[in-house]
Amino acid sequence: MASAASFLALLLVALVVSGCATSRPEARSSHPFQFENDTFAFANELVWDYYFDAEGKWSHKRHEPEPDYTHHCFVLARSVQQFFQHAKFDGSQPKASDAMYRQLIRRVCARSLRTESPEHEKITFPGYANLRTFSSDHARLLKAECGGAWQSYFQRGHWRVVWPFTRAGQERVADSLEKLVTSNRSAVVHLIRFPQLTINHAVVTFASRKTEKTIEFSTYDPNQPEKPSTLIFDRSSRTFIFSANDYFIGGKVNAYQIYHTWWY
Repeated sequence: MASAASFLALLLVALVVSGCATSRPEARSSHPFQFENDTFAFANELVWDYYFDAEGKWSHKRHEPEPDYTHHCFVLARSVQQFFQHAKFDGSQPKASDAMYRQLIRRVCARSLRTESPEHEKITFPGYANLRTFSSDHARLLKAECGGAWQSYFQRGHWRVVWPFTRAGQERVADSLEKLVTSNRSAVVHLIRFPQLTINHAVVTFASRKTEKTIEFSTYDPNQPEKPSTLIFDRSSRTFIFSANDYFIGGKVNAYQIYHTWWY
């Protein structure tokens, strides 16, 4: 086992290198991300039910019955992005067997998010028009093959949460995300309030609307796949705000893109 001093030295080198490196510019995607086509129909289930108690306090209790597919938000966000970049669907072809679909899912999930496959190299899923309808019929296969919950905990970009989030840095994140989505691209974004643990979540941003005061990002939320959620960037305070929902009271968050470079 390396000494504590050696570990800290290696960590410092990694942070310095990653802080100075830059990723290559992203080309425009061949087609825009469409929520109704490019997302999973099933949800990352919640361990807890959140609610306001009789005293108006935000509280929680364990969900009953106990859910069987939890702690997969990073896995689902990453996998949706992989399907967007590396897969295509052809509803004119006959449906395939579960064994064939299992192989195709594994091939998609093995591809890097740092590149997008050319159209002729994308993996074709026969029998379905899009990921939404495919995932409705084959949720069990996707849950089994996209990755375990441990991948949400051991995502290598988590090192970023202990580094300070500056307002200038958050402004750069917002500008970067806006450039991506206006180029028909999407991005996996980690939302955090560290050292608080009120939210530690992954979403996919895919569209934006810019006003004088804000940039409103439409997002796919693995916890609530029925409709898009909204992540707002307040331009005056240079702060991200995530809308209230069934598991988050709403409010300020810090955000950064993950899976787009080797150190994330």
